[in-house]
Amino acid sequence: MMQPTVTVQIVTYNSAEDIEQCLEAVNRQTYPIENIIVVDNASSDDTLERVRSFGERNQVSILCVENQANTGFAPAHNQAMGLSVSDYVLVLNPDVILEPDYIVFLVKIMELRPEIGSATGRLVLQSDPGVIDSTGLIMNKIWRAFDRGAGETAEQWMNSAEVFGVSGAAAMYSRKMIEDISIHGEFYDEDFFAYKEDVDVAWRAGLLGWKGYYCAEAVGVHKRGWKKGSRGAQPLFIRRHSFINRYKMIYKNLSGTNWLRNLPYLMAYEIAVHGYILLREPKVLGAWFDFWGQLPRLREKRGEIQKKKSSNKKSSRPL
Repeated sequence: MMQPTVTVQIVTYNSAEDIEQCLEAVNRQTYPIENIIVVDNASSDDTLERVRSFGERNQVSILCVENQANTGFAPAHNQAMGLSVSDYVLVLNPDVILEPDYIVFLVKIMELRPEIGSATGRLVLQSDPGVIDSTGLIMNKIWRAFDRGAGETAEQWMNSAEVFGVSGAAAMYSRKMIEDISIHGEFYDEDFFAYKEDVDVAWRAGLLGWKGYYCAEAVGVHKRGWKKGSRGAQPLFIRRHSFINRYKMIYKNLSGTNWLRNLPYLMAYEIAVHGYILLREPKVLGAWFDFWGQLPRLREKRGEIQKKKSSNKKSSRPL
């Protein structure tokens, strides 16, 4: 029986400071990697030169794609997914350093349990490896998503378990799930550009019967580009995407009537958050123009998700 194939894909944008360490860790993986794909979103630094130099020095074949504009995280990863046919795809941030057995552990559990379409390991902070960065994704009753275990001690998260979804920082996806849940050929929703696209995928996958998994034995170290408390340093267009993408995924994925019981909590939160943004970051609210402009496409995608859900034989998990 042939061993399942794995592609590692990395999207870079001015990632020169991190990319070589990331690639070194990929090259040290004990599981054979079929393809390494780097899609660069028009970096102004020497990211691609470093990638090519690394490949030459280590005799590693790396497919480099040089975009002429910053297309965003979601479109660039979709672009990379279309360049391979491997059984599994590891979506990896350039600021993540994997332990050598990271891929081995994830492929093993996903092969044992084919209903698992996405998996992640125990991601810890580079600044303090004893502290969790993410052990997957969780979503609360007003549809706000968080990194599971973030900020807690790593020793509290030594048990593997099913999760709502996985962080796009170091996410393994099965090709079967990628093909099953893609809408109009898009795995990540390209209207998201960046931020919460992994949450949207997790939600859609759950609706269509796929499971997410956290494997505590697989370990990665995440630097993270934006630290807590640095929101004001982020460009306005990033803050707008981060804000409005939550509403896009709610519109696309929420259905039924069970959510009505949480309406009072939702309304209280929305009044508070919009009031805060109106006072402190009013320009962020301009993102609503983006939402309304994309509404016809969002409506079409919602319809496709509901159609897939009704025809899917796997039982979806409630939300």
